[in-house]
Amino acid sequence: MDSVECAVIGAGIVGLAIARALATAGREVVILETEDAIGTHTSSRNSEVIHAGLYYPKGSLKARACVAGRRRLYEYCASHGVPYRRCGKLIVATSDAQVAELDSILKKGTDNGVDDLVRITAAQAEQMEPALRCAGALHSPSTGIVDSHALMLAYLGDAEAAGAMLGLRSSLEKVFLRDGCFELHVKDASPVRCALLVNSAGLRAPSVARRIEGFPASRIPRELYAKGNYYSLAGRPPFSRLVYPVPEPGGLGVHLTLDLAGQARFGPDVEWVDRIDYRVDPRRSEGFYAAIRRYWPGLPEGALAPGYAGIRPKISGPTEPAADFLIQGPAAHGIPGLVNLFGIESPGLTASLALADDVAALFSRL
Repeated sequence: MDSVECAVIGAGIVGLAIARALATAGREVVILETEDAIGTHTSSRNSEVIHAGLYYPKGSLKARACVAGRRRLYEYCASHGVPYRRCGKLIVATSDAQVAELDSILKKGTDNGVDDLVRITAAQAEQMEPALRCAGALHSPSTGIVDSHALMLAYLGDAEAAGAMLGLRSSLEKVFLRDGCFELHVKDASPVRCALLVNSAGLRAPSVARRIEGFPASRIPRELYAKGNYYSLAGRPPFSRLVYPVPEPGGLGVHLTLDLAGQARFGPDVEWVDRIDYRVDPRRSEGFYAAIRRYWPGLPEGALAPGYAGIRPKISGPTEPAADFLIQGPAAHGIPGLVNLFGIESPGLTASLALADDVAALFSRL
């Protein structure tokens, strides 16, 4: 039976960042991924935004990891040649009734350590983006965009350079506890033993936890899916910055993001689903036109085409407050050497390096 010091389940953006952190710290690491490529789910089906850290409760793991991770991520992209752009973002109130919400977001961001937020008037916002219409706005200069695929390849490259191994098409079926180690049974492969195990399976993290022998069921959160649909804009957009309306329940509203080529996409909306299905229903665009025209009234009819969809790995339901990231170590569940990551949705990409450091720190005490 093959043995390795540490196994990371899941080769999404956070799993790869964790593998990188552990391998560069001298750990022997294998990454096990069910799919035939890295980052095929949430990590490659998002807005590719580097978030500033505005929306999360003070003191939360999301807030801390986003702000710290954002600073680290910009440095990492610059030093590793990962394409990115610090383009900035406008958060807009689309009615007078929403203006007070801007002050709430400003305070929350400032409390989280975001020190460059600026409250601006509607006239100032519209001067920055002439196609925009709003009742007031916040300017977030430290928001940006990144090539998520290039970022994942950079993380993987660092991990492999430090000796980590990647196993694709490696579906985990069961984990047994044997003599203080984990015995991983992978479909169509020989079992693997490891002393340290990281469950970073994203959408399937609760399912993976249920496959671990003796893991307390009371410590496994619900596995909930919030689908976000994106629509692409035909033609060049009249915007140079990202534009976000004030948040809506379950997400950040139908916002305008840009890719590194300057093309615009709109989304995501929030559609609670019970299975992983990435098809985009063209009929949902009707709601998109109405939402977008609240801040871009000049959106032409027929300009939106179905783009792609992603699914957020939720651990709180549609009528509940948004759950914080959950990094669950031995102190929480009682199994030495095991760390679970649950509910790693947005801003997981931005926070990836900070979350990886947290996991590495947990293992450094073992």
